[in-house]
Amino acid sequence: MQALDVCRNAADFGIDITLVTGRSGALEEDFRNTGVDVIRLNRKLPVDIYLASQLRKIIREKKIQIVHGHQAVEGLHLYLATRGLKNVKTVLTFEGFVPGRKNRAAAKFIAPLMDVNIAVSESLLSYLKTSLKIKDFDNFRCLFNGADTKRLEPTGRSLKLELGLPLDSLLACMVGNFVPDPTKDQMTICKALPKVFDQFPGLHFVFAGIIAEGAESYAAECVNFCIDTRIIDNVHFLGVRNDVPDILAELDLFVFSSLQEGFPVAVCEAMLAGVPMIVSDIEPLLEATANGEYAEVFPVRNEEILGEKMIEVLRNKNSRVEMADEARKFAGENFNIEAHLKGLKAIYDSLTVKC
Repeated sequence: MQALDVCRNAADFGIDITLVTGRSGALEEDFRNTGVDVIRLNRKLPVDIYLASQLRKIIREKKIQIVHGHQAVEGLHLYLATRGLKNVKTVLTFEGFVPGRKNRAAAKFIAPLMDVNIAVSESLLSYLKTSLKIKDFDNFRCLFNGADTKRLEPTGRSLKLELGLPLDSLLACMVGNFVPDPTKDQMTICKALPKVFDQFPGLHFVFAGIIAEGAESYAAECVNFCIDTRIIDNVHFLGVRNDVPDILAELDLFVFSSLQEGFPVAVCEAMLAGVPMIVSDIEPLLEATANGEYAEVFPVRNEEILGEKMIEVLRNKNSRVEMADEARKFAGENFNIEAHLKGLKAIYDSLTVKC
């Protein structure tokens, strides 16, 4: 959604985008509807020289000044496509922690060759410097992701009606994909819920997010836990959703349990939507919530404290509404798409001045 929000709003900040993608997806039509030029190429090899030559042709024909990738392999192809093109600058964004030996090696190789590298949080910037041990850090910048508040406006569709729930029932949610790497941590929420349901038997909890390839057994483990503990009637695994703004509009609580993040767009969206939240105490989530000032915080994988926090927040409606209002103001100043695009435009301008 971050890339889609950028495409929808970039023209307002003087950024003219040509989007080149190596694959189609559920949002392809949405990208085309933004008005940006969308070009689909096919990558057949890990390092595809023919793809790089196609990119080079597009860059020349459209007189593109800046190319911007979001994965190390994209950065590698952009580097190959722009070699010898002196007036074309290269930018690579690191969205999160780099998994796998090959990906880390590619990132360490390509980052020093970029004109600018962007990390989406200060904590990610620190990780890239210390854990990934990238030597040349003069070309790194920090730029927070941002969400489009217009996209977060609800349409009036009701998840409670869809699930057959009373409209006055309490509703809590985590938005996050089930993934094979140890990043998102839905299981800790599942383990916390029996205690919470004892206090709030009318509460319903929903998990929104796809089950990524390789994560099937983990998702099944979460479902089976809910069946075994007899809470499954109050827990709903929704899969992929295209109505997150409508879900956020009905929530009493947003819970984000994670082990690793770059910068959590889902948390920013919940804050911008005015939903009170509880997050795990990893650095990026603390950074997003001003060290926990705008959210309740629980220790990673600690279902006991998470359950206690959920009960406390659900018991105190006035305090959770106040926390959500303050979080909305904070996010509106720091994590909206306008703030992101202003920062991105400043980075681009610094590069074109040097051309």
